Amino acid sequence: MAETSSLAVRGGSFMFHPAGALPQFTPEESSEEALAIAEAARDFMNGEIMPRDEEIDRLNLELTRDLLAKAGDLGILGMEVPEAYGGLDLDKKTALLVLEEMARHASFSTSYTAHTSIGTMPIVYFGSHEQKAKYLPRLASGEWCAAYALTEAGSGSDALGAKTTAVLQDGHWVLNGTKAWITNAGFADVFVIFAKINGSHLSAFIVEKTDPGISTGAEEKKLGIKGSSTRTVILDNCRIPEDRLLGGKGKGARIALGILNVGRFKLGASSVGAGKRVLEYTLKYAGERTQFGKPLTAFGLIQQKLANMAVRIFVGESMSFRTIGYLDDALAHTSWESETGGADKMKAIDEYAVEASMSKVWGSEALFATADDSVQTFGGAGFSTEYPAEKIYRDCRINRIFEGTNEINRLLIAGTFLKRCGGTDGLPLAEAAGTAPTLPADSLQATVALAKARALKVIALAQAEHGPKILDNQEAAAHISNLLLELYAMESAVVRAGKMAAAGHRWAALARDLAEVYAQEAWNRVQSEARMLAGELAAGKALDTLMEELLAMHAPAPAPLSALRNRIAQALMDQGRYPIG
Repeated sequence: MAETSSLAVRGGSFMFHPAGALPQFTPEESSEEALAIAEAARDFMNGEIMPRDEEIDRLNLELTRDLLAKAGDLGILGMEVPEAYGGLDLDKKTALLVLEEMARHASFSTSYTAHTSIGTMPIVYFGSHEQKAKYLPRLASGEWCAAYALTEAGSGSDALGAKTTAVLQDGHWVLNGTKAWITNAGFADVFVIFAKINGSHLSAFIVEKTDPGISTGAEEKKLGIKGSSTRTVILDNCRIPEDRLLGGKGKGARIALGILNVGRFKLGASSVGAGKRVLEYTLKYAGERTQFGKPLTAFGLIQQKLANMAVRIFVGESMSFRTIGYLDDALAHTSWESETGGADKMKAIDEYAVEASMSKVWGSEALFATADDSVQTFGGAGFSTEYPAEKIYRDCRINRIFEGTNEINRLLIAGTFLKRCGGTDGLPLAEAAGTAPTLPADSLQATVALAKARALKVIALAQAEHGPKILDNQEAAAHISNLLLELYAMESAVVRAGKMAAAGHRWAALARDLAEVYAQEAWNRVQSEARMLAGELAAGKALDTLMEELLAMHAPAPAPLSALRNRIAQALMDQGRYPIG
């Protein structure tokens, strides 16, 4: 089927088109320039960061600061900063490739993304010309480092419930309050800090470490990412010039939520990059470790774990690049030359809030499952600090809390999707739910179509029967979110595999196996989530009727997953790594 124009792609609209009908960018379509920049980032990580792993994790902040400056020399701190302010203004696809490489070291990656993403991007998108001219060149070069201070001890998931205050006195803002769990706080030069003007208008401010009244607490003792700085930021009558207000009075919620969307799709990409490294060292260990006279890789249940790692990487990569493709297409129709350039670009990013949250939730949970499989494959050695498996297990746990907990993001996914299905110009939920699916000849695309039909049936009922109040039942909202997650993941993998086959890619057969393993198992999860959501929506005869309608829909024929995983594992063992890309 011919692809729809990228301009027609709305956030959440993937549920209303056949698989492959919407444009989908894939890693295989990356430009030579983007791949070269990613290779430079890989060389930097292998040459500068990984050899200093233990020193970084001993919290040598001076070293981390120096390494960030070296990253600035390479240009990878300013990739998304406009050229007029010392950056490269590269597309998000290139930034995604670099993020995958930076994820090789969790602590340094945390410092890097806190600086380049949530630390720098508020000024990029919302800063005045004067603010951009002052801060962005120094942030892009690594001369200065940035931190983002939103969270407070009493307002974690309730990010907008901040108690920090700002009062205008004699041409200066005076800030009072405490921010908790602030990454990079131990060495940051610039803080984007959120406070309520006169206790009511949430706003953002640029605070420098040399401003009077700002200080930091001791380093937090953490479960993982021990090499990243995490401190409390204390504002005690902190005085800053009036022109340090960022984006305008009362714009704090707009800035905070917009920047969190940026951070979410980046976290999904980082999770994929980390998963590749986990698979690589797990493969090596499993090939060298023998039991009963055989290497671990000879055993079917170990092959299953290795194959599942590769499946998660393939699917997560497919989702991340699909989302980034939508973003880049939308951003291409905006310009920094416009007076409203920053706002236009943030609006384009906001359109894909559902997809950004899905990439974050899916990617963080997939990486944790991969880390768990790695520990299990290492056995007792996986519990020892002498081997790498236990470290990533600790390090990646934070990803399900970063950038809004996965619970909050699930509510955002369901709530935003249902909101976009309401109104006269909304997404056509009721219409799609009442239309019988057309099944493509391709079995994987047919599986996607059948899964969508089931999901749409129960989601439409939730919308019709309860409207926005369905979100009051958070378990029901989570079922809706899980259905959307599974379908976005399944479809992204299936479409990518199809594009690889059409292009005659050398790993097209492997991609098909990876997509089929996921699609087969995702089908069962869609069935389960639809059934549980139905139980939240109906009872008695109404429930019986709904279940009959769901069961009346065809189901795809099961595939021999053990044979598929065996082929995947063999390809991994032959290559010693995730071979695609």
